[in-house]
Amino acid sequence: MPGSFSFLFAALLAGAAVPFQAGTNATLGRLLGHPLWATFVSLGVSLVLIVPVMIAFRLPLPSFGMALKGPWWIWIGGAAGVVYITAALLLAPKLGAASFIVAVIAGQMMSFAHRPVNIARFAGLAFIIAGLVVTQWASAVAPATQPVSNPTQIGD
Repeated sequence: MPGSFSFLFAALLAGAAVPFQAGTNATLGRLLGHPLWATFVSLGVSLVLIVPVMIAFRLPLPSFGMALKGPWWIWIGGAAGVVYITAALLLAPKLGAASFIVAVIAGQMMSFAHRPVNIARFAGLAFIIAGLVVTQWASAVAPATQPVSNPTQIGD
């Protein structure tokens, strides 16, 4: 069980990065003039950061020949990343961070069939979708606030 806790904690940290990524990329997209430029820059930064990690782990060169023998759909992971990053750039500012993230989690639960569906997992998905409805409703009834353009101005 202690191993499971560390995995859950790592997943929690990874999840905490998602709204940060959506917010920073949305701002970057506005500054660059279009969300797709932010997608491009985000993926470029990912490449620049992953290469030293791969070198540090002394990973051997991959066997592209074996990968070419695999099914066609193994190559769409990169496309899914582009879809996600671009959706975050376009939708997070419109839906709000909470609604966007809840919708993403619901979508992941519907499509990531790692474990068999049972009544408890289905109920969990129903609660997440209910949470999405509640966050959307809360956003609709809450008074609009002006975003702080400079984080250092908070509390001034």
